Amino acid sequence: MVRTLALVLAGAAVFAAAPAVHADGPGGATADLAVTYRATARFQQHAKGVQAGYKPDRYCVVDRAGGTGALGYPHFNHAHDNSTDPARPTALYYEDDGRGGKRLVGVQWTVHDRDQNPKTDDDRPRMFGMPFKGPNRGNFPGQPVHYALQLWLWKKNPNGRFATYNPAVTCLPGTTRPQPHRSS
Repeated sequence: MVRTLALVLAGAAVFAAAPAVHADGPGGATADLAVTYRATARFQQHAKGVQAGYKPDRYCVVDRAGGTGALGYPHFNHAHDNSTDPARPTALYYEDDGRGGKRLVGVQWTVHDRDQNPKTDDDRPRMFGMPFKGPNRGNFPGQPVHYALQLWLWKKNPNGRFATYNPAVTCLPGTTRPQPHRSS
């Protein structure tokens, strides 16, 4: 409990030093960010994230489009798909902590596109004063066209709190998804 409180206070200090976010609805973005810090502080303990239904991907995800950075190891709880509740992100992002464990670095919300047409965006959600990115095609079989919003609240992202990838997050060699072999 003391460790969790210390983590929440540390997160609050990072939050207080961060640039202001514009209000978005009742309570505003600042209050919503505080809710997210409080709701996810317990997931600093990797086992608590897994116990809460966040299923780990075995691979660390890097930006394969040629950019720099990574997401880390995504852990999805699809019961939270379509949530815009700051306390219920769809995914938690972890990175290796250098001691054989995992450290929480960020979170993501995923909302399915109503018409499943990636060329229209009249249903784009917003949180924390920010529009979600997308609509994007699914990243795995069965995932619908969707919008996503990443939030780097447990590790500073030099590209911004809501950037997709974080160049400060790295994947250890051999931990990323193998690429399919292409025949010549």
